[in-house]
Amino acid sequence: MNDAQELIPAARPVIGEAEIEAAVRVLRSGMVVQGPEVAAFEAEFSEVVSNRHCVAVNSGTSALHLALLALGLGPGDEVIVPSFSFAASANAVRLVGADVVFADIEADSFCLDPAAVEAAITPRTAAIMPVHLYGHPAAMDKIMAIAERHGLAVVEDACQAHAAALNGTPVGGFGNAGTFSFYPTKNMHSLEGGMISTGDAEVARTLRLLRNQGMEKRYANEIVGANVRMTDVSAAIGRVQLTQLHGWTEQRIANAAYLSEHISAPNVVTPTVAEGARHIFHQYTVRIRGDRDAAMASLTEAGIGNAVYYPTPIHRLKPYWEPDQKAGRTWDLPETERAAAEVVSLPVHPGLSAEHLERIVSAANALGEQL
Repeated sequence: MNDAQELIPAARPVIGEAEIEAAVRVLRSGMVVQGPEVAAFEAEFSEVVSNRHCVAVNSGTSALHLALLALGLGPGDEVIVPSFSFAASANAVRLVGADVVFADIEADSFCLDPAAVEAAITPRTAAIMPVHLYGHPAAMDKIMAIAERHGLAVVEDACQAHAAALNGTPVGGFGNAGTFSFYPTKNMHSLEGGMISTGDAEVARTLRLLRNQGMEKRYANEIVGANVRMTDVSAAIGRVQLTQLHGWTEQRIANAAYLSEHISAPNVVTPTVAEGARHIFHQYTVRIRGDRDAAMASLTEAGIGNAVYYPTPIHRLKPYWEPDQKAGRTWDLPETERAAAEVVSLPVHPGLSAEHLERIVSAANALGEQL
């Protein structure tokens, strides 16, 4: 990379004066944990998920964990999960003592393949966890139909998909619960935090108990719970970010459209969007047909930030691979393996300028001659 050439980062978290002022305001108030800012953030985020009940927690992983606990998932149950995801998806299942059953993904959306889900159901299956990977909604119409036929719970991992939708219904608004992450690199953040959405008032109350040592009233513990509360500092930052989410999302969609229209290298396969889907492009992920390492090196040399999400499918990670090997269990996940070997994510965040977009296109198209 030319020293004078600006590196275009793969992600660029926003921490502006408004976020700083919100944090300072809360710190000066002295009400810093599970206070009015958290309640306000929950109410405001509810509008993103069809006005469902929302419960704020300290991370997206906690959101997944508590959602499964609140729905009664535990030892003896199986939960169907895509292996092509961040490990937290499967980790949450293990944390409640349930067994992970991996199912393959669709080649176009990178999300759970409904046919693979149906084939993975056993008498012990209790839930399905679709992951709206990269911000593309999973095929929730088909997945919900499968769940209804078999009497299964559905927990949506929407940690990368704030404001994504399918046929007008937002993700987090389909299943028994939806989960979101507010990690700094997400489309909106609260420094760190998570949110759980549910249409069931009793599940929402259970979630509130679980996040706060099992109590709604101080020292009146009703169940065994944990401390995974969101701070008011995080909530205040999240509230500021939420006011920008719509504009940022539209910019991501526009940036992705520009990239897809202008990237023409035959060995760089641009992402597709399913009919009826609102893809919010947490990541703009292409497939590289050829030497991916060489492609990434070339992009980096051109000053284009890039990354692989995810190079190792979950079923090949040590905590899952080793027990499966001992049990003689194998997984047939060809689309998962193919995606893990081919994907590269390029910058798509709303901080990109027209010049940035042109440079990304130029570097991507140059791969057609280099690989």
